[in-house]
Amino acid sequence: MNEAYICSDCHQTYPVKDMPWKCKCGGVLDLLKEKAAFQHTSVHHQLPTMWRYVDALPFSKAADTWKQVTMGEGNTPLISLEPNAPNTYVKVDYMMPTLSFKDRGAAVLIAKAKELKVESVIADSSGNAGTAIAAYAKRAGIACDIFLSSSTSPKKVAQIKAHGARIREVSGTREDVAAAAQQAVHDEGKFYASHVYNPYFYEGTKTYAYEIWEQLNGAPDTLIVPVGNGTLLLGAYYGFNELKDNGLIEKVPKIVAVQAKNCSPIHQAFNRGEKAATPISGQSTLAEGIAIAAPARSKQILSAIRDTGGDVTSVSEQDIQKARTLLAEKGFYVEPTTAANYAGYLRYDCESAEKIVIPLCGAGIKAT
Repeated sequence: MNEAYICSDCHQTYPVKDMPWKCKCGGVLDLLKEKAAFQHTSVHHQLPTMWRYVDALPFSKAADTWKQVTMGEGNTPLISLEPNAPNTYVKVDYMMPTLSFKDRGAAVLIAKAKELKVESVIADSSGNAGTAIAAYAKRAGIACDIFLSSSTSPKKVAQIKAHGARIREVSGTREDVAAAAQQAVHDEGKFYASHVYNPYFYEGTKTYAYEIWEQLNGAPDTLIVPVGNGTLLLGAYYGFNELKDNGLIEKVPKIVAVQAKNCSPIHQAFNRGEKAATPISGQSTLAEGIAIAAPARSKQILSAIRDTGGDVTSVSEQDIQKARTLLAEKGFYVEPTTAANYAGYLRYDCESAEKIVIPLCGAGIKAT
């Protein structure tokens, strides 16, 4: 499969083997690749994982690096939320090896790093992406440094340490953590395994859409998705667009994005009709996974939401706490970022026959 990076702003292209993480102009990079030709017969039914869609992923048919990396991620349950809401489904994406949906992107990104013969990676995270990168890097035999905020949940820190990564703690905001990691990438000449900047991560999260399509035998009407850096939102958008391009669905689902009121640059930009979000000084929020004050791909996130006729909503800390309790009472113990998303669903005015899918992104035992 022929692949290259292309800048989303100036359209400059770069060979993947050169391993840049952003354009010289400062723009984020997308993946320039052959169109994925995919049909019902393309599903590898014998694989009970997200790799049943390997023909839609950026690996040549001869490449088997993913087989050396996979831990059985993906193919998570899609079930009705409750009897009173039969058209609302939850996708239990915390049923993954490291207990969050980030395993989808990490598995593909690290498999590609293995293919490129990378020996050491650097990543920054609020916790879940760092855990996933650490786990898959260890399995692939790749050294790994994870940059974290000093305020990261102790349980997530412990999990990352358990996977053998070196933790480099940074005092400051999530943006300070990213800046420190990027400086280290520059100074140390290492591969930046970023769930924000590296487009291969989104190739992994797009399997969320493929699984929903197969499980529902079609597309839902609406996706309600938590958004910080847009890792799942953009992956789902790309995946459903590929399904539409291949004639497997008629319409891409409407995307309703949810942010915490204490840190909601996407919500503010959407309401102002802006093409990109203006960085803000976000307050702390229980939903640390979406506490992103300056999302690097805000232009792409906003474009995706608008392209689907979607919307953005924000929820309070009280809403988040209440929603977490309500989900636990239904049997789903989730971390606050997922609870924020459920709080957004509770505020959403849905139609009686509207088919909705909500991701349960991270397990509750990962948070305090």
